[in-house]
Amino acid sequence: MIKNIEDASCAFLHKVDLVCFSHLRWGFVFQRPNHLLSRFSKHQRVFFIEEPIFHNDEEKVHIENYNENLYIVTPHLKHGLSEEEVISKLKKIIKNLFTKMQVNRYFSWYYTPMALPFTEDLTPELVIYDCMDELSAFKFAPPQLTIREKELFKKSDVVFTGGHSIYESKKSQHHNIYAFPSSIDKNHFGSARTLKNEPADQKNIAGPRFGFFGVVDERFDIEMLEKVASARPEWQFVILGPIVKIDPADLPQYDNIHYLGGKKYEELPGYIAGWDIATIPFAMNESTKFISPTKTPEYLAAGKPVISTPIRDVVSPYGDHKLVHIVSNAEEFIAAAEIELKKKSRKRWLKKVDEFLSGNSWDRTWSQMVRHIEEAMNKSVSTKVKEKLYV
Repeated sequence: MIKNIEDASCAFLHKVDLVCFSHLRWGFVFQRPNHLLSRFSKHQRVFFIEEPIFHNDEEKVHIENYNENLYIVTPHLKHGLSEEEVISKLKKIIKNLFTKMQVNRYFSWYYTPMALPFTEDLTPELVIYDCMDELSAFKFAPPQLTIREKELFKKSDVVFTGGHSIYESKKSQHHNIYAFPSSIDKNHFGSARTLKNEPADQKNIAGPRFGFFGVVDERFDIEMLEKVASARPEWQFVILGPIVKIDPADLPQYDNIHYLGGKKYEELPGYIAGWDIATIPFAMNESTKFISPTKTPEYLAAGKPVISTPIRDVVSPYGDHKLVHIVSNAEEFIAAAEIELKKKSRKRWLKKVDEFLSGNSWDRTWSQMVRHIEEAMNKSVSTKVKEKLYV
């Protein structure tokens, strides 16, 4: 039954399942896939199929019912299998899943081209590729990823990108591609403007505090952090997030740098509320060339001034609109921080921020994606009808 206008606009989803193949784990960091697929699950069943976990125990498939319509599927396979054996087992797992859950009509939604070998036999009504990152530039990326992505572009009916810079890089590879930069849950992060209770592991850290949340990996500008922290020992740096693909021992170890580990999405506003300045300290390298940090609008929604390195999708539009300080080195970081710390009021800036973010939301992004999916679906149906007429 259609309950409201939004339901009416995406009623076609109710008859079709969505099967997602992801390189990211659902419970790792709450980000783009979590936001979007949670919204799809309000209208259709969603099966989020993770990459396998390899271990020495019995092979199994763990299915977690995240909500009424969203299932997290995690294959557990034995170490030492050949690539052909892994592909064969994953094909069987998907076939059994479809049989058990009565998956008949479905869309295939890809976050990784590396899922193609074990999904080649599937017959989805539509193929969607949400290209959120240039995965081939990331550390430990499989060498065949670029070739697989070209195959996925040929297979896809519609392609979305995680930002404008990656859209510019990919737009010539597909006829039906759209840029959807990072969105925000304004109410969630906006709560940081009024929260007073400090998290236990942050409340005893002195100020001023410079904060970061996200994955700490090869994109992190270790050198800049070290230089700023050593030059300003009175400034405190709070780093939230898991450390992956780099040796934790390589991170700068100073008394004023606090690595507090990963935090739940629900906890983030409580930490941000206690920061003086939020930071995006990414290095300028191949792995950051096309990223569009979701944290940029989230920091701003929380009402915090932001200092970022010159990531293209941060410079435009946030730097261009004077909403974020753009710095290229430790000296510029310190200069921007000193300007912000001296400010008595940010009312005019906050008004500008709120006006800029007024049309930005995951709900809006999701609904625009649905419109493109429906158009692609109608085109696909129309093409099939014409093909039957001329047989």
